[in-house]
Amino acid sequence: MWSREDRRTLVLLLPLLVLAVAVFLLLEPRASRDTMPAAAAPEAAAAELFEFDPNTVDYRALRRLGFSKQDAAGVLRYRAAGKVFRIAEDFAACYQVSDSMYDRLEPYIRIGAEYRFRPRRDSAQRLRKPFERRQRVVAPLVPFRIDTMTARFLRAVGFTKRQAEAIADYNTLIGGFRDEEELRDYPIIGDSAGRRLAQYAIFPERRRPLHDPVELNTADSAALRSVSGIGAKTVGAILDYRRRLGGFCRAEQLAEVRGVTERNYERIVKQISVDSCVISKIDINFATPKAMAEHPYIPPRLLRKILKRRQLKGGWSTLEEMIEEGILTREEAARLHPYLRFGVRTTQNDD
Repeated sequence: MWSREDRRTLVLLLPLLVLAVAVFLLLEPRASRDTMPAAAAPEAAAAELFEFDPNTVDYRALRRLGFSKQDAAGVLRYRAAGKVFRIAEDFAACYQVSDSMYDRLEPYIRIGAEYRFRPRRDSAQRLRKPFERRQRVVAPLVPFRIDTMTARFLRAVGFTKRQAEAIADYNTLIGGFRDEEELRDYPIIGDSAGRRLAQYAIFPERRRPLHDPVELNTADSAALRSVSGIGAKTVGAILDYRRRLGGFCRAEQLAEVRGVTERNYERIVKQISVDSCVISKIDINFATPKAMAEHPYIPPRLLRKILKRRQLKGGWSTLEEMIEEGILTREEAARLHPYLRFGVRTTQNDD
């Protein structure tokens, strides 16, 4: 006998059981269709691989290449809308061509000559012409007289029209640049262009008479400037070096001055003389550290050695004594010899 509780439970479960059976019957055919082997589909015929032009390939060829009916028709519609495949990668832009499909077909794509991308000749020429206009042929430099250079010559070697005219006018007014330094100092030319020109420039000879050379130790700035090869900047450098040195004892020392090039030195040395009797000397036993530090031949290392030894010993009598004590090398002593003197402190006895 079914109890009242059993009958109530059965009434509640029966509708749920009917619903479960209905859901199973509805889903079972779809699941069966979804799990059918791919080989059973009529679209899955084995694809062929052969060369083709995507601009001319027809529907049947697309199907043979592995496209479905829908995708083959889509490619044809895409092409009918006006699309032209200029390069192989254009075919990959089709919605119907997947990445895997393109990777498989890409080695077989052949774009016909009438469709292939070709850069226009006139566009390439247009790109070149502005560049060609900017490139001006610069003539190679050959030796030339600096006082005869014209604006045309300067244009040929790379200067602009305005620069060439200004340089030529200045050159005409002053009768030619006197030396390399004056050439480099001219603002329009500049240092780098001046050096380039100076390699080939032949400067006019403005030598002083041999019987009237400029004495290097007593000449003022105007006298030094009159020497061919000494420019305005070099005059200042010579005067400063002469002050620190105490005067030149040999003409060769001029080559130690900043700004005097080897080429200029060869020209300058023919126009100067040196009077070594007028040089100033340093009393090595009593000169102040500042006075000694000014001298070009007493670098800081040597100055410290002199001061330390002088404080302990009190001084020296001869240059040979400084060499024996290891204060100076033979080379240093030879350079300093004209500029040193050895003073002796004198004491007066009280009466």
